Amino acid sequence: MKLFSYDSPLSQVLLKLTWSCYLNLLWLLCSLPVFTMGASTTALYAVTLKIVQEKEGNLTAQFFRAFRENFRQATVLWLILLGIGSLLAGDGYILFHLFRSSQGFASVLWTFVSALVIAASLAYGIVLLYVFPLTASVVNTNLAMLKNAFFIGTHYLFCTILTAAIHFAMFYTVVAVYTPVLLFGEGLCALLSSYLFSGVIRACASPPMEGENS
Repeated sequence: MKLFSYDSPLSQVLLKLTWSCYLNLLWLLCSLPVFTMGASTTALYAVTLKIVQEKEGNLTAQFFRAFRENFRQATVLWLILLGIGSLLAGDGYILFHLFRSSQGFASVLWTFVSALVIAASLAYGIVLLYVFPLTASVVNTNLAMLKNAFFIGTHYLFCTILTAAIHFAMFYTVVAVYTPVLLFGEGLCALLSSYLFSGVIRACASPPMEGENS
């Protein structure tokens, strides 16, 4: 097998890197109004999950089809999460300054409240990682999507940690190492995460085998 033949491992890696770059540009373009970021992220995962399953076709057509089909639900979910995230960020900012200026019992109280906010932020992060891949893969109500995203994320904790590490590594690389890597950005993160999500979502979406609960 020639090194640069279409079926060679190197060519497949380069091809997928090219796809992730292109999908990242589509994601950025469709996320610009901000309120459409949920639909854009859902469309991105709809395509990357198909790539992982080797069911990819016309990337542009698949992306915009998923964008249209999931727009309403993904946008509602995103606006809910955006509001919760803003509230958590505001609480964190206030608590940080209260903790710095307090002493004695007040300091202990704010430490306890801060621990609750940190726990809530971790739960929020888990939901944020899983809810849009789930929206791209299954049909359910908004509340069920949020609940399932949390329960799946906590059940498959190793997958959650790896996915968070992928996104953190991309953020750190762009900010502190080599900014042009932003060209791959969320497109590459979604593709790598989809290799982890694909089996998890398939396992959670499949009905239990007969006799499994007996």
